[in-house]
Amino acid sequence: MSAPFEELLPGTARALYHRIAVAQAKGRAPSLVAAVARDGGTVWTGARSCVEGEVPTADTQYRIGSLTKVFTAVLVLRLRDEGLLDLGDRLETHLPGTGVGGVTIAQLLSHSAGLAAEAPGPWWERTPGELRPGLPDVLGEKPVLHPAGRLHHYSNPGYTLLGSLVEKLRGESWEAALRREVLEPLGLARTTVRPEAPHAGGWAVHPWADVLLPEPAEDLGLMGPAGVLWSTAGDLARFAVFLTRGDERVLRRESVEEMRVPAVPPGSGGWDAGYGLGVQLLRAEGRALFGHTGSLPGFLATLWIDAEEDVAGMVLANTTSGPAVPAVAADLVAIVAEREPRIPEPWRPLPAADPAVLELTGPWYWGPTPFALRLGAGRGLELTALAGGGRTSRFRAEPDGTWTGLDGYYLGETLRAVRTPDGRVSHLDLGSFVFTREPYDPSAPVPGGVDPQGWRPLP
Repeated sequence: MSAPFEELLPGTARALYHRIAVAQAKGRAPSLVAAVARDGGTVWTGARSCVEGEVPTADTQYRIGSLTKVFTAVLVLRLRDEGLLDLGDRLETHLPGTGVGGVTIAQLLSHSAGLAAEAPGPWWERTPGELRPGLPDVLGEKPVLHPAGRLHHYSNPGYTLLGSLVEKLRGESWEAALRREVLEPLGLARTTVRPEAPHAGGWAVHPWADVLLPEPAEDLGLMGPAGVLWSTAGDLARFAVFLTRGDERVLRRESVEEMRVPAVPPGSGGWDAGYGLGVQLLRAEGRALFGHTGSLPGFLATLWIDAEEDVAGMVLANTTSGPAVPAVAADLVAIVAEREPRIPEPWRPLPAADPAVLELTGPWYWGPTPFALRLGAGRGLELTALAGGGRTSRFRAEPDGTWTGLDGYYLGETLRAVRTPDGRVSHLDLGSFVFTREPYDPSAPVPGGVDPQGWRPLP
């Protein structure tokens, strides 16, 4: 089970199919299609339909609604990685004249800018984009409802602003930038702004009778970056692999990992739900998931990823309401992770080890608290607490001989080995904290000094 793209066990596949069959039947969805990705590829797809002989496949397009926001966020982070903007920049710096330019790009990405949830005027999801020809029509007279940066308040107009920001800095339409910078490099040929056959039609199911009403599929105009895209289970599986591992042609791994760092305190979902930079965060039965939900009239969509297990589940349905698609996608992940837990890569020795770095490995003490420093690939280091719930972090080697924290408490902090004039390692300096080879080593410059009488029993 360590080989990529290996098929799931028959019992696992049947459990997955049973889950979507129950969802389609009880949720009264005209059709529902799902997929699971693991270890870098699609390992299972399944579908159900109420029409005999018209079962969708992993290549059938559905509208994915707010899953579009993840694609928009990727475009914005590309601009950041290229140095064209900083996430702390005010919107006004790059897109003047909006009237809400004091909010930052990071706040827009994380829905913490305090903007209204919806555009004013007619229900924008069911009306033509021509009714909103400019940003004033999207923002309205009172676009700001809450203080910026204080809380999570989901905002569709906020992602319209991010789409306009992409257009301003790229000098082309959001759609063109998305196709050139994300869809084509990742091979997402079936993810489009307008539906392309084969695609599902959108339906509303009567709440008290088993009858259907077709839903309109409008071009959303300026609101497109918030929810316009059509996609397939197959394309979303490939996109999930990218969001887990990164792709140097689009975004490096560190940037996609940054997307799933909680940006603000959670909203009404409580501490089991949150939002990063363009992705929703969810803790379900102790499992940390990230991805996004989506809905537009006639369609429901969800993509959840468990990065630790390297498993993603995605579900698409062509109904305005009915099946609990987010719960179904989470269940698909859980079924695979529990029945077929991830097989770790085989241990392999490092091809080489720098003696000066190898010298730093082993036990260190922050005061009396024991830690271990281990050497990883590329001269990277990992600091692990050996007692209690101490702080653990990974570190990336820098050209100047220091290391930068990649996660945990020491994210972004600098670790350096301090040596004596004769080249001996005196201590480690980590964000001003001194780590010594012995608890409160008297030969090291411990701030506050070490009592000259040393360790002794309680008098």
